[in-house]
Amino acid sequence: MNESQQKTSFYEMVKGVYMLGKSKGVKKDDEAAVSPDFVAEQTVIGEHISIKGGIKGKEDLVINGSVNGTIKLGGCHLTVGPKGQVEGEIHADNVTISGRVSGNIKALDKVEITKEADFNGEVKAKRISVEDGAYLKAVIELEKDAEKKAVPADKLADQATPGPDKEPLTLISETDKRK
Repeated sequence: MNESQQKTSFYEMVKGVYMLGKSKGVKKDDEAAVSPDFVAEQTVIGEHISIKGGIKGKEDLVINGSVNGTIKLGGCHLTVGPKGQVEGEIHADNVTISGRVSGNIKALDKVEITKEADFNGEVKAKRISVEDGAYLKAVIELEKDAEKKAVPADKLADQATPGPDKEPLTLISETDKRK
């Protein structure tokens, strides 16, 4: 890539027209024009891209390059590819790691660590899966799903207390049944 092409690519990236590999719907001749039906389902950070600083977004992200900083994806999936490297905190709904990650992960649902992964840090999620062969040095905290609303103790006592229209409840053990 020559110097003129590098300047053009950098300018387009800064303007948000050609950012992180999203080129669908972009007219290169008109540097500020993006079609109204521009829809990107995921963003890919390429193998030769290195980012220092935070990333915040609301779409799926695939990292094949290098990121050093906090990643916050609201309601989305983060994938660290086999050649991807992340150093920092990750906040996403779901996280799949196939590359190298050093830092903490806070997932609202699932963290998947594949056999190609090299992970060092803390994981807080509802579910986790680790493939055989993955390198994992971690503190893991699995959150419980919200259970049914607890019934206060005084309500339980009221239910157990026989009233005029309630029969007393008799418990029979296995030994009493045999007699």
